[in-house]
Amino acid sequence: MALMITDECINCDVCEPECPNQAISMGPEIYVIDPTRCTECVGHFDEPQCVQVCPVECIPVNPAHRETREQLWAKYHALQQAAQGGTS
Repeated sequence: MALMITDECINCDVCEPECPNQAISMGPEIYVIDPTRCTECVGHFDEPQCVQVCPVECIPVNPAHRETREQLWAKYHALQQAAQGGTS
């Protein structure tokens, strides 16, 4: 399940540097989460770090991108492999 940032975002800039997958970036008006890179911190932390630091609690699960924990692990492994240049 990828996360999403709602329009309640106050652009406080605390979530972006916390994302280990570089899934968070500034959008046209507020920060956005790339669902192809979001693993809810699976593989890195026990809890999504952006959710932990968000002062306005505007980062829920994205209902358009529901994934099982196994799918999140697979995405994490694919991202790690891509970061290493595709080597195993």
